[in-house]
Amino acid sequence: MSRDEQLKERWEQVRNKLSNQFADGEKLELDAIIYLIGLQEFGQVHREFKKDHKLDLMHIAICRLLEPYGYYEFEYFDEEGWPHYKVVENLPQLKAGEQAVLMKEAIVQYFLEKNYVK
Repeated sequence: MSRDEQLKERWEQVRNKLSNQFADGEKLELDAIIYLIGLQEFGQVHREFKKDHKLDLMHIAICRLLEPYGYYEFEYFDEEGWPHYKVVENLPQLKAGEQAVLMKEAIVQYFLEKNYVK
C-alpha cells in the first residue's frame, strides 16, 4: 500500500471514529477535528467557549500537531491553564491542498500516538 493510500485509509478511520463519537455519525470536517484536538490538549472539555477562545483552541491544536515536525515547541502553561508554544521554524509556503494533507497526516499521527486508532 502506498503512503498516500495508507494516509487516506487512516484519515477515514480517525474521521469516522470521531464522527461517531462526537457528531452522531455526521462526518466531521478537518477544522472540527482540529477544534476537538484543541479541547483535548487544553483539558477543559466541559466548558463553553466564545468564538475567540475557539480560535485559540484551534491554534493550540495546530501547534501541538506540528510540534513533532519541528515547527513549534511547547513553552509553558499560563495561570489559566492555556498551553503556549513558540515558533521554532516557519512553515513553508504550501498550497491549500498541501496544507490539508500535512494536517491530516499530523492528525493521524496524533491519534496513533494516543492509541485512539491503530
